[in-house]
Amino acid sequence: MVREHQSEYPSEWAAIQSISAKFGCTSETLRRWLRHTQNTHDAQSEAASSDSERIKALEREVRELRQANEILRKASAYFAQAELDRPFKR
Repeated sequence: MVREHQSEYPSEWAAIQSISAKFGCTSETLRRWLRHTQNTHDAQSEAASSDSERIKALEREVRELRQANEILRKASAYFAQAELDRPFKR
């Protein structure tokens, strides 16, 4: 809320003082809440960013593993067929 109205005041502190009076709390309490919220938001953004990077890496790994499985499946079928086509020895 402070950020929304900050342009109406000469400084962030002036906005905090005005808004805290309307909320019925001290300016310092509102400032602390604001900083806590900013820190929490920053931490969540960092976590979301690292989660996003991890998801991308895992999706890439899944694609590579699926390709490897497909290659192994085809190779297995090829060698199984080659074994069946080989003349029978007694």
